[in-house]
Amino acid sequence: MKKRVLVKFSGEALASENGFGIDTSILKFIAKEIKSLVEHDIEVGIVIGGGNIIRGVSAAQNGIIKRTSGDYMGMLATVINAVAMQEALEYMGLQVRVQSAIKMEQICETFIVRRAIRHLEKGRIVIFAAGTGNPFFTTDTAATLRAIEIESSMIIKATKVNGIYDKDPNKYNDAKKLDIISYDDALKDNIKVMDDTSIALAKDNSLPIVVCNMFKERNLLNIIENNDLSGCSIVK
Repeated sequence: MKKRVLVKFSGEALASENGFGIDTSILKFIAKEIKSLVEHDIEVGIVIGGGNIIRGVSAAQNGIIKRTSGDYMGMLATVINAVAMQEALEYMGLQVRVQSAIKMEQICETFIVRRAIRHLEKGRIVIFAAGTGNPFFTTDTAATLRAIEIESSMIIKATKVNGIYDKDPNKYNDAKKLDIISYDDALKDNIKVMDDTSIALAKDNSLPIVVCNMFKERNLLNIIENNDLSGCSIVK
């Protein structure tokens, strides 16, 4: 039986150093990493955030834009990123489908779980866009939900650091890496893995969450194919 995983990238990860927009060199690197998974017969689902374009919470901070509208704007941002990722993957010769939780037939398919699974079985990469289609839910929650729906063996959160720390390693030199932690520990306020809803959902469905450095070459493949957890952390 083929392995099936869902990889979650933040929107900020696609941005250049200025933190905004889409850096095509980063797109190309990610596409190469995903291609290595497909070449090893791994079925891949992807969720990308929209923070490099707009974040719903930030857009609604001063009250001019309602939180619900801000969240829908954020969902549209994830569609932009999904289409960009689709182009990069197709440039690599891969077959890709974007499925959106919000109907927009001219751009992509509407999310249907059975169709998504069929695409995966045929070796196509499926990018899930527009979050859950509902305001007040993050793309972390959407990623966990989609991973459960497509019966993924794990969810990989690809970040800029090589795992989970007890505090921000970019700010504190004494930050300690946590290789394996429980769902309950991940829900504690001082450990920011994913939002609480997504972790609770993963816990209820016994879905492992792997946090790794997306910029380490072949890291995703080593985690999935070789069960190499040296450069990551796992919540289970």
